[in-house]
Amino acid sequence: MNRTAEQDTRLSILNTLLTTPHRKLDQVYPVHAEMVKQDPLFYGHLAAWYNSTGEIRDHKEMFVINLCTSDFEGHRNTGLALLREMPPYQVQRVVDFIHGKKIKKKSKPKRGEEAKVTIESVGLNKNIPSSMKTEITRYLKEREGDNSWFDTSVLTARASLKRLYALLHVSPSERAQKVLFEENPPEDSSLFAAKQLLKASTPAEQAATIMEHKIPYRIASSVVSAMTPTVMMALIEVMSPQELINNVGSLRKRGAFDNPDLKGLIEKKLEKAKTSKRVSALKSQEAIKAGGVSEDIQKKLEEIADTQVKSKGQINRPTALLIDKSGSMSQAIELGKRIGSMISAISTAEFWVYAFDTMAYPIVSTGKDLASWEKALRGINAQGGTSCGVALEYMIRSKQIAEQIILITDEGENSTPAFVTSLKKYREQFKVDPSVVIVKTVGATDKLEKDAQQAGLTVDAWQFNGGSDYYSLPQLLSFLNKPGKLELLMEIMSYPLPERRAA
Repeated sequence: MNRTAEQDTRLSILNTLLTTPHRKLDQVYPVHAEMVKQDPLFYGHLAAWYNSTGEIRDHKEMFVINLCTSDFEGHRNTGLALLREMPPYQVQRVVDFIHGKKIKKKSKPKRGEEAKVTIESVGLNKNIPSSMKTEITRYLKEREGDNSWFDTSVLTARASLKRLYALLHVSPSERAQKVLFEENPPEDSSLFAAKQLLKASTPAEQAATIMEHKIPYRIASSVVSAMTPTVMMALIEVMSPQELINNVGSLRKRGAFDNPDLKGLIEKKLEKAKTSKRVSALKSQEAIKAGGVSEDIQKKLEEIADTQVKSKGQINRPTALLIDKSGSMSQAIELGKRIGSMISAISTAEFWVYAFDTMAYPIVSTGKDLASWEKALRGINAQGGTSCGVALEYMIRSKQIAEQIILITDEGENSTPAFVTSLKKYREQFKVDPSVVIVKTVGATDKLEKDAQQAGLTVDAWQFNGGSDYYSLPQLLSFLNKPGKLELLMEIMSYPLPERRAA
């Protein structure tokens, strides 16, 4: 394979990391498998780099799957080291994909017909490697050796743990047998405490049980009928920052923000979320929309998102963001708000933003948060034809020289000036070669990519599929805060590999 094709393989998997497979691991397996085959040395470092910087759990699982089934020297040790740090439900997903499983699918019947049930095979249908069995046995025994850790794992992932013991034929300890399989937990266990929570007669007893055994919110909220301030105080205290963010809407409905003491505790925990490595920037923004919270709590959530985004590094190159606002491009406008707020939060260089149909609309935000960008794009509606080059023409006239361009569009160009024509003109006018990333909305074509290829120009494209792909947007910043693709590839290649722990 020639050098260009090899680089294309590396870049294709980097683009794949910007998508969210929606728990359908089979969708990303082919690209990962090809990368292991073509560049195994790079793949191992990419897995370690993404495990530290990436947002999407599906990709982290797929890296472990490929590393643990690879024959390349060092891959299995790296994969097993990453596996050891996963929570039980992810370990189960890794094992199930390698082992394979059958899924029943029911078709939507036509009128007068019965639904057809088909059996679909998902996964690799391979034997679990013996090294993985050994590592998972250690993983389970390590948890068994710490009663509190084991009980917490059972509270949050009971089915996953049972699956791992059964599928890999791991003999549980006497205590684990009682807790998991006999449903007869000893009195010192959190499982026993969860049952006692049902019997607790006063809020003080309920709160004490929750605090002592760190009973998760989703379990306690299904057991406790009356969520008193005392009980909610205990639940908020034991929540992780991400759990708190995920349950902001539920807490609001239960009146937590109407109580000054509870609200104060929530604010204190949200402050800690700013620096937590386990908090997703975009989930904080989603909590704002879903939670219907007050302005001060909304500001806290926005600060968390802002701090988490800034942890991705700085963008030191002049950047242009071009947002297609032609007919049916509402999704492009929404993406523009989010990407605009992220880039502006970490940019130290000039940043120009345009919305366009057959003419360009300069966009200026007074702030760097999502609310400011929503305000800046107010009045920008999806209508009109599509000239993807018109914003570049505006930049040429304004002598705005960008080193990287992000274009959000469905590539349905139907008016002049054409994007590739204007891009060539832009390059010649300013003697620059800006990197171009096309963020493709749902239903996009590949017209601009083909036009660029025919013109001898290089563009990268990322297919946005909506829904949970919003959570992967911060990963885009990893591609924009480097001087170029080579620098990013070099950073990944120099990332240290994790070492498997001794038995």
